[in-house]
Amino acid sequence: MFELYQEVCEECSTLITKRYSTSFSMGIRLFAKELRKPIYGIYGFVRFADEIVDTFHDYNKGDLLQQFRQDTDKAIDLGISLNPVLQAFQKVVNDYNIDRELIHAFLDSMAMDLTDDMQYDKVLYEKYIYGSAEVVGLMCLKVFLKGNEEKYLKLKDSAKALGSAFQKINFLRDIKDDYYGKGRTYFPGVDVSLFSDNDKVVIEEDIKKDFDFGLSGILGLPSSAKFGVYLAYKFYYNLFQKIKKTSYNEILDKRIRINNGTKLYLLAKYSVKNTLNLI
Repeated sequence: MFELYQEVCEECSTLITKRYSTSFSMGIRLFAKELRKPIYGIYGFVRFADEIVDTFHDYNKGDLLQQFRQDTDKAIDLGISLNPVLQAFQKVVNDYNIDRELIHAFLDSMAMDLTDDMQYDKVLYEKYIYGSAEVVGLMCLKVFLKGNEEKYLKLKDSAKALGSAFQKINFLRDIKDDYYGKGRTYFPGVDVSLFSDNDKVVIEEDIKKDFDFGLSGILGLPSSAKFGVYLAYKFYYNLFQKIKKTSYNEILDKRIRINNGTKLYLLAKYSVKNTLNLI
């Protein structure tokens, strides 16, 4: 019956992923079957932690996040949790030997979001990106490589770069909501009220460097994971190109996004290339 309990918990993380992110759930379905449950388990964990700081405004979010951190550590230590998301996640952590430092760095970044009206300098900016995005890529890399530590060390920096690119695009796309809704500016030294298209170009050049390095790592992934990660890369790169063509004033007026029709087109296009071994 324990197997049934584990299966139900993993189905919870799968449902969370599908309800919250069409892009990531589409990419995960392209992984080899044995990789899907552990990646869903990671996504369910990071999604719920993010919900604590971004959604539960009528509750003491600091207390909730601290309890979530304690429950996470306890679940990993004991190998069991009555929280379905943490049960699915602890199994991934223990099965794939995911470093506890990565998990704590992620939760530290979530705690940084508890403070509104926050201006990030370079040190805090890099710390936040590492904890909120890069470590998630590293957790997934552990799953993709199934314990191959030599390959992990080789691809580690490129995985971090890809996570960094994704997060910086989110920052740029959501700059209006972050600044006017939360008083928060992630980009160091940026005054949103004085921001210009020239400032936007500087940020975009930095994102492009992360993208290029991240792509080199994707091409080194095993075939069981490569196409799914590559598609996520293409989704974000398409969003990046759309943002580049949009003036800063337009970004402040509307949220730039990629519609599902475009995602299906990209899926079909790159599925053909993948079949022909052109990726």
